Amino acid sequence: MKVVVLCGGLGTRLREETEFRPKPLVEIGGRPVLWHIMKTYAHHGFCDFVLCLGYRGNMIKEYFLNYEAMSNDFTICLGRESNIEYNGSHTEQGFRVTLADTGLDSMTGGRIKRVAKYLDGDTFMVSYGDGVSDVNIRQLLDFHNSHGKLATVTTARPVSRFGVVDVEDGLIRSFTEKPRLEPLVSVGYFVFQRGVLDYLTGDDCILEKGPLEKLAAEGQLMAFPHAGFFYAMDTYREHVYLNELWAKGLAPWKIWE
Repeated sequence: MKVVVLCGGLGTRLREETEFRPKPLVEIGGRPVLWHIMKTYAHHGFCDFVLCLGYRGNMIKEYFLNYEAMSNDFTICLGRESNIEYNGSHTEQGFRVTLADTGLDSMTGGRIKRVAKYLDGDTFMVSYGDGVSDVNIRQLLDFHNSHGKLATVTTARPVSRFGVVDVEDGLIRSFTEKPRLEPLVSVGYFVFQRGVLDYLTGDDCILEKGPLEKLAAEGQLMAFPHAGFFYAMDTYREHVYLNELWAKGLAPWKIWE
């Protein structure tokens, strides 16, 4: 089954990093956030990826073209009979990665529509290229297959960035540091039937507006509840936080060995 990863946005709120590289290549623990997302899917047996490229997409192409050399020791023979012998093997064996240019200014729905030709079968998955999670992909897919609707979105209760206080007559009755908020939010990790492609129009189609709104109105969008970890790397502060978790060995999304 294909896993589509949206990798084309500008990442303007993370300008400290994305001025020089696309957001999916911003690193956590010395590896691109895109690598972390792909490792999560691979842990559950999904290794066939379609990357929707846009801003600085050539850098993502170069990353994968050079992956073997940069991930292994190797011996190179120079000259007319040049060849490379890789010494050892990395753990990303069998990954299949399709890198597709989906336009510099395309929106999320437009990018998915552009890669429709690479999607085989009736079901495919979609993720954003900037958020890490310990979502159980197998359970997500089983849930999707159980309800018979066109689309599933993973939902979670976000953690507040701030401490929450309960105040009565100026006296603080309780203080809770960064609690989980009540409203559910979409964290991506979608599963779609091929029929969802009919809801996507041109390059300016924003998945989260027209298509998902219409699917919801027609009763074709289901929510998969996720009570575990999810964190989107939208700002430099969040980038630092995720790197701190990784450095301390406390990264909840690292479910692979």
